[in-house]
Amino acid sequence: MVKERARILVVGGGYVGMYTALRLQRKLKQELKRGEVEITVVTPDPYMTYQPFLPEAAAGSISPRHVVVPLRRVLDRCHVVIGEAEMIDHAKRTAAVMTLATDEEGAGPERLEYDELVLAPGSISRTLPIPGLAEHGIGFKTVEEAIGLRNHVIEQMDIASSTRDPAIRDAALTFVFVGGGYAGVEALGELEDMARYAARYYHNVEPDDMKWILVEASDRILPEVGEEMGRYTVTELRRRNIDVRLHTRLESCVDRVAVLDDGARFPTRTVVWTAGVKPHPLLAGTDLPRNEHGRLKCTPQLTIEGTTHAWAAGDAAAVPDVTAEKAGTETAPNAQHAVRQAKVLGDNIAHSLRGEDLETYAHKYVGSVASLGLHKGVAQVYGRKLKGYPAWFMHRVYHLSRVPTFNRKARVLAEWTLSGLFKREIVSLGSLEHPRAEFELAAGGKPPTDPKGSS
Repeated sequence: MVKERARILVVGGGYVGMYTALRLQRKLKQELKRGEVEITVVTPDPYMTYQPFLPEAAAGSISPRHVVVPLRRVLDRCHVVIGEAEMIDHAKRTAAVMTLATDEEGAGPERLEYDELVLAPGSISRTLPIPGLAEHGIGFKTVEEAIGLRNHVIEQMDIASSTRDPAIRDAALTFVFVGGGYAGVEALGELEDMARYAARYYHNVEPDDMKWILVEASDRILPEVGEEMGRYTVTELRRRNIDVRLHTRLESCVDRVAVLDDGARFPTRTVVWTAGVKPHPLLAGTDLPRNEHGRLKCTPQLTIEGTTHAWAAGDAAAVPDVTAEKAGTETAPNAQHAVRQAKVLGDNIAHSLRGEDLETYAHKYVGSVASLGLHKGVAQVYGRKLKGYPAWFMHRVYHLSRVPTFNRKARVLAEWTLSGLFKREIVSLGSLEHPRAEFELAAGGKPPTDPKGSS
């Protein structure tokens, strides 16, 4: 039994937020029934996005609704609040939350009081002050961005197929991806594979007509899979006629012209930005200690340094890696650590409420897998290197085992099976981004400048 009634506030509904709340539901099941514990989850979206499946969702291998997990269904013993935490005053144990009804009510942010705080807002895209990036760049961190990018790529092929202007055609068929990490390489690999397949249904667009460019500032891509597999990935991408440019940065994309620091210029309607992430700006609105990179200073037990009743994990937390040989090393901000940290975090909160000893988070990084398109991939797991079909198969098996709930596992497996039996879907549904455009036009309103939703 817990020592006293506790109100637990979980900020964030991503990996850490959902898995921590799910763990607390199980560990504190009897306490929740007796009303001794109350769990509130504040999240901007009513679902958790399984981000490793975003590239396959963009390529059409998985339906978008199966990439997300509905929080209200999974966290049925928690109070789920759809909103954004704007400020947290841990000294007073209060959080200011903007909900969907805040503006209409006109009463200002809702103030939530708590006894235990789990701060897991995750991260946002790290951008640079590059001219034209805000106007023309496309992100790849949410399911909406993934589906929007898929629609956009197919629309560019439609534009290229129908235009008589060679300059417009060339720009439409040029796709620039900035960032050689997981998001950039997997998105590029899957979308290039999809576009290559789709080209067979266009009478005047060939796969070789398209230009795919990957821009990376460092000397290699996919550092998580090791140097050797990174070199193999570069070779594999170049074999597919993808222009991989290392030691290169994007300087500008004004007027839809991607200008690189090596002097190259590419007229393009597609600039996908995947060059890293940074801690959520909410952390700056708290009175909790942060390190020089803006992440919360944490202990190996996942408490926030110098405070009590405050916990953190995932991208927003700087957690010491007790398995590392070098002192001061922190765990990498990735899904592998986030899911495992959430389990320990949930257990430790239960231990704390019951007056028990806390556990130490210790997990040695076992390796990584990455998909480069259908039947293509790279992997390094427990020191073993795989490439091609075996790596792609391991990528699917691993992530199928990790996606939350049996419901989602079954649906994803069914979709993979069906996609192996039937042809790919190559339909663009860009109009979904402006669903009222047709009615507004019929009612006498002004149509949007781009009714199909293309960037």
